[in-house]
Amino acid sequence: MLRALWSSATGMKAQQTNLDVVANNLANVNTAGFKKQRADFEDLLYQVDREPGAPVEPGSTVPTGVQVGLGSRVVGTPRMMSQGTVQVTENPLDLMISGDGFFQVTMPDGSIAYTRNGAFKVDGDGQIVTTDGYLLEPAIVIPDDAEEIMISETGVVSVKVQGDPQGQEIGQIELARFINPAGLLAKGNSLFVETDASGAPIVAVPGEEGLGSIVQGALEMSNVQVVDEMVSMIEAQRAYEASSKAIQTADDLLAIANSMKKG
Repeated sequence: MLRALWSSATGMKAQQTNLDVVANNLANVNTAGFKKQRADFEDLLYQVDREPGAPVEPGSTVPTGVQVGLGSRVVGTPRMMSQGTVQVTENPLDLMISGDGFFQVTMPDGSIAYTRNGAFKVDGDGQIVTTDGYLLEPAIVIPDDAEEIMISETGVVSVKVQGDPQGQEIGQIELARFINPAGLLAKGNSLFVETDASGAPIVAVPGEEGLGSIVQGALEMSNVQVVDEMVSMIEAQRAYEASSKAIQTADDLLAIANSMKKG
């Protein structure tokens, strides 16, 4: 019965983490480029009272044994990297990656971070930056006299200036992809950084090396499906309630056993 108490407690903790993951998904349902997570579970150690295959007499063995589990835990919260929904904005600096890949941004310490959020802006120096002011990598500067910004599917950035209807090329956007994008470390602000689990980035122009293409004037929104998350939330709640009921039942049995000893 004491074992049941502790096993049920691990189940409640696991479901609490599961609910935390679901809540974060729902909180980011309108976050551009957000990729939903799920909680993966595994069972804990087993107390083996009788091993399967143990001999009981010559020519005979135990077929199944006696193995009692000691609960569960959350072993991972992988991200689902499926394409999010499309929101057309007509803003020339709103960019969406159709397919695999990440935009690269330069952090204040000089390191490179990666994002699917393509809501870019122009700062006071004409540089293309994220909403938090991080520079797009490679850096691209929009001229002061630019009247129109054009970005092709392959990431070529061109502008039209007064007196030059043909336009001029001013830069090239490069994307990065990873063998295991679920292994990236989330840093908040829609940014990820490389880890040993993700592998080294494969950097190329859009449309090459398995990278997706760029769509100008649109944003990739979150791939969270509210209905799915609501179902997951109900499942977590019911599993939590079942584990708490198991604790209550084990406590009742302990109370009965204790009263019998007193009697």
